[in-house]
Amino acid sequence: MTTLLEGLNPQQQEAVQHVDGPLLIIAGPGSGKTRVLVHRIAYLVRDLGVRPWRIVAVTFTNKAAREMKERLERLMGPQAHDLTMGTFHATCAMLLRREGDAIGLDRTFTIYDDEDQQDVIKQVMEELEIDPKRYKPQAILATISNAKSQLLTAEEYRLRVQNYFEEVVSRVYQRYQELLDRGNGVDFDDLLLKTYLLFHYHSDVLERWQERYLHVMVDEFQDTNVAQYAIARQLAGKHRNLCVVGDPDQSIYSWRNADIRNILSFQRDFPDAKTVNLAHNYRSSRTILEAASAVIAANTQRIPQHLTTSNPQGTPITVTEAYNEEEEALFILREVMRLAKTQHHSYRDCAVMYRTNAQSRALEEACAREAVPYKLVGGVKFYQRREVKDVLAYLRVISNPGDEVSLARILNVPPRGIGTKTVDQLTFMARARGLSLYATLEGLEQAHPAENLPWTPRSNKALTGFVHLLQGLRQESQRLQVADLVEAVVEQTGMRAHLKADRQDGEERLENIAELKAAAGEFNTLEPKEGLATLLERAALMSDVDKLDEEQQGITLITLHQAKGLEFPVVFIAGMEEGLLPHIRAIRDEDPAQMEEERRLCYVGMTRAKERLYLTHAFRRGFGGRGEPRIASRFLSDLPRQLIEAPTASTPPPVPRRRADLSPLPEPANTTSQKSPLKAGDKVHHPRFGEGIVVRCIPARDDHEVTVAFGNGQGVKRLLLSYAPLTRVQG
Repeated sequence: MTTLLEGLNPQQQEAVQHVDGPLLIIAGPGSGKTRVLVHRIAYLVRDLGVRPWRIVAVTFTNKAAREMKERLERLMGPQAHDLTMGTFHATCAMLLRREGDAIGLDRTFTIYDDEDQQDVIKQVMEELEIDPKRYKPQAILATISNAKSQLLTAEEYRLRVQNYFEEVVSRVYQRYQELLDRGNGVDFDDLLLKTYLLFHYHSDVLERWQERYLHVMVDEFQDTNVAQYAIARQLAGKHRNLCVVGDPDQSIYSWRNADIRNILSFQRDFPDAKTVNLAHNYRSSRTILEAASAVIAANTQRIPQHLTTSNPQGTPITVTEAYNEEEEALFILREVMRLAKTQHHSYRDCAVMYRTNAQSRALEEACAREAVPYKLVGGVKFYQRREVKDVLAYLRVISNPGDEVSLARILNVPPRGIGTKTVDQLTFMARARGLSLYATLEGLEQAHPAENLPWTPRSNKALTGFVHLLQGLRQESQRLQVADLVEAVVEQTGMRAHLKADRQDGEERLENIAELKAAAGEFNTLEPKEGLATLLERAALMSDVDKLDEEQQGITLITLHQAKGLEFPVVFIAGMEEGLLPHIRAIRDEDPAQMEEERRLCYVGMTRAKERLYLTHAFRRGFGGRGEPRIASRFLSDLPRQLIEAPTASTPPPVPRRRADLSPLPEPANTTSQKSPLKAGDKVHHPRFGEGIVVRCIPARDDHEVTVAFGNGQGVKRLLLSYAPLTRVQG
């Protein structure tokens, strides 16, 4: 058996061997952090004799957790199965299944996804007579989510209300939580908040888990929120062996309530913490790292580190401007096909990344025209497809009859003569009687014939037939393995016959249900009740990236946010324009923190590339049919000029710089002393904008930024001189 330190560089070995007390590992992109975490866990078990069940490791995605488990199985064998490893949400769900009764949470609780949460919010707003046009349900839900991530219950949030919008949110939050609790449901934020409250108010439960977990490890620490950090500190409160791994330069999820202050203040919270810097990059060429380092250097909210690499200098970065998004997509696809034909790259080596989902439209259409296969990450999630979610809704009600969101969804699926009016009347009756929907349905069987029901006898027959169906399926769920239960639901509800009758897409929808049944088959070794709960939990916690098939042929179309944690030999970042990257919100709000996150997002995208990096932007982009002129992203002005190979005849190829291996990458050059080639008042000509007058020309690292006022309605443009084909006009 090989030593666990073999093949690790000195910093990685240091991180693996420091096992007593708090540890902060600053892990730059491509620095082997997963390797370090895996070897650290194996070192604890194999070399130090720590029992694997005394280690908990949480990471950001199911995909990352699976990768770690697979590596640990190779290093540790069957002992790897005794580790507690998964995402924060999955780990908290496990804790609540075991201990939730201490806070009144039944272990059969349902996890409400985004769509479920919005349904409840809309129901509450209608009940409270709050105008959804004035107060957007999504904005209210986002505010509630932020409050929960800050560990604020509905009552605590109410005490902090400072304006009328927050007062509206407070009322919705209170009623929203009442409905979730009554239905034995939790949303994603509740998984964290309720775990924290469980530990906070029940010291005996906390002590039990503190004693169990001798070592607590948190991956992607820069993306944790207040609640996640608080839970990690609770679990590590006794032994203080808290190891966190992250990189503030890759913190890009503030919109999910991630708090970069967690990693920036860790050393203040734990003054005795050891810090290890993993700065040697094993992924990218030196050119790519130099360019990315130049972009991120402008940020202030960071822990400075100089990335090193022993990789070759590599090819220069290609920066190109297209006329519009269609031309941009065509350039990218033609370049992908050229690389596939002449540069020994396959389609799956290439990824196209972008800031917003809407940008995929032009790329998808270009792929179709050029017959290039592609994988779109961020389309309709498998578990969100209508027929899949319908089956899951049945399973959720079978597991938890109090789940009123799922119950309302399936009352008339497939159609059984229960109309919207009947559903509203049933809901009103349940509220009036103080009962759940399911209890109200069951009560219809005992209803006296003379009782004045608000619906027709036909509707009543449909409702009682529906409740008999659910009762039978609930009984069968006690003995059927979960895959067989899926089959029973599809058959007994009439869903299969209903979909077979759909000649348009019924066959495809049945295939999706068959795929769900196959996924359920993975849990057939578990007891029926546990298998059902596990399937429902997986469906609720699955993300798009978790399903990315890296072996499938085709280029990958993916947002920059979703690309984090991935790597590709060839990366294109499309839409490098002001208003896209950086996003218009950061520009409009003039918020330095938002702008720094946009810069980090660009950095993350650039460092996904191993060999080749392309940065593209369009002169005109047609979102909403406007086709407005665009300005190249300010981040392009941060790139050292000698690293760029712009695909124009006027651009001389850069001379690659060679440095000794492992040398630090350079700090951005100081260009303030450069002489400006243009001055205010100069007349210039642009092939697309026409003639204009220079307003100013200022140094921008190894380039110049020129502002020109063009005539003929073109307006004022801010351009990078090395990219803009400007010529001076005499006279």
